[in-house]
Amino acid sequence: MGYPRPEFDADQGADAVRAAGGTVEMHHGTHEEKVVYINLCKDTTIEPDEKDQRFVVDAWVGNVFDLDITKFLIGAAATVEMLGGPKIAKIIV
Repeated sequence: MGYPRPEFDADQGADAVRAAGGTVEMHHGTHEEKVVYINLCKDTTIEPDEKDQRFVVDAWVGNVFDLDITKFLIGAAATVEMLGGPKIAKIIV
């Protein structure tokens, strides 16, 4: 997909998120996402709702980490497809 595989496991990734001041939320139940949201609004995200699951891609983060946005979104789309997820995407601007 254009990016090298991470050289850390899930626990190390979670520790890095916490060390940077972020939070880690655990997914409950099975993946039943109905829609993919591509969020372009800087410094925002959509709060998880386990009763109305959605796959959220905070695309604005790509600029923060100097990522190639196209590759980032292709990677997100591939993840959704591997999870058997939705075929509907909404862009938030």
